[in-house]
Amino acid sequence: MRRTIFDTEHEQLRDTATQFIAREVAPNAQKWEEAGIVDRSAYTAAGRYGLIGFNMPEEYGGGGSDDFRFNAVVVEELAKFGFLTPALSVHNDIVGPYLKDLATREQQERWLPGYAAGELIGAIAMSEPGAGSDLAGIRTTAVRAGDDWILNGSKTFISAGINSDLVIVVARTDPDAGHKGFSLLVVERGMPGFERGRKLDKMGQPAQDTAELHFTDVRVPATNLLGEQNRGFYHLMANLPSERLSIAIAAVAGARETYRQTLQYAKDRTAFGQSIGSFQHNRFVLAELDTELDIAEQYVDRCLQALLDQDFSAVDAAKAKWWCTELAKRVVDACLQLHGGYGYMNEYKVAKDYVDTRIQTIYGGTTEIMKDIVGRSLGL
Repeated sequence: MRRTIFDTEHEQLRDTATQFIAREVAPNAQKWEEAGIVDRSAYTAAGRYGLIGFNMPEEYGGGGSDDFRFNAVVVEELAKFGFLTPALSVHNDIVGPYLKDLATREQQERWLPGYAAGELIGAIAMSEPGAGSDLAGIRTTAVRAGDDWILNGSKTFISAGINSDLVIVVARTDPDAGHKGFSLLVVERGMPGFERGRKLDKMGQPAQDTAELHFTDVRVPATNLLGEQNRGFYHLMANLPSERLSIAIAAVAGARETYRQTLQYAKDRTAFGQSIGSFQHNRFVLAELDTELDIAEQYVDRCLQALLDQDFSAVDAAKAKWWCTELAKRVVDACLQLHGGYGYMNEYKVAKDYVDTRIQTIYGGTTEIMKDIVGRSLGL
């Protein structure tokens, strides 16, 4: 089904993203995979191509656009290639909005020019060893001491944790206020007491640096408070819907590419004197996957339009996130099966897609949490 959500300018950015991947990502992907991390130069290259900062104010080197369709185009093209890419969705869709919307004028002048150029890389630190989806369990604390906050605690599963220069840390600033006692503090690279733990050894996405972060009596200047004191929870809730939509977009686009390659494989591969795709069971499987991907894509596009119309809710985002990521998991599993033994070989992209895709039903809020959000909206 033809998509109508994107205009000419969005497709122009898609062409630019395709060029970036061909020239800057593909030639380096194997090197990054072996190193276990994407080189920082990939972010500055993305900045030169205009793939980051388009949602930042023009006065700081950005594109000045709040049109999330530009974000979607970049997410889709990176997802088609796979996860051996810079984490531009973290940079553009997750961390960027906090800096753009919550930073003071002084903070914007300090951070946004470098951020829009890809010279400063961002991360957000929510999850802890004892608190994943349950934000109420966060134990990291920040205590005011004169002109500083004294930050103590540990975070884990932090995307871009190694490469990041600016880390938005969720910390308790009022221990007795429950979810009304969180604040966001920006910890900068090199601050004494800020240490990066091990780069986590994951089953998939080997070049995406995911790390543990430790904060021991880190003196964070009061001028690095992002947003309002003790309003951190509300700031998080405001930004999570677009983050979850970004994950849904990536899930569908990535699964669609895995499906496209599998469909071609099913046409080319023969068994018992005919293409494997021509067997009725396989033909039915491919038909089902194509249909489900079309339906999911249409819902994602409707969500994009709702976001543009400022009519996109947390429930809409939860539906998109859980359905699209669970669909991606099923699609990739079926595609691997259609490849037979070759699907288990890492030289085939479907094998890497299988392990890389698995995390999508977990990060950004698990499927179970998403269903709970939807269920509560029904009055249950």
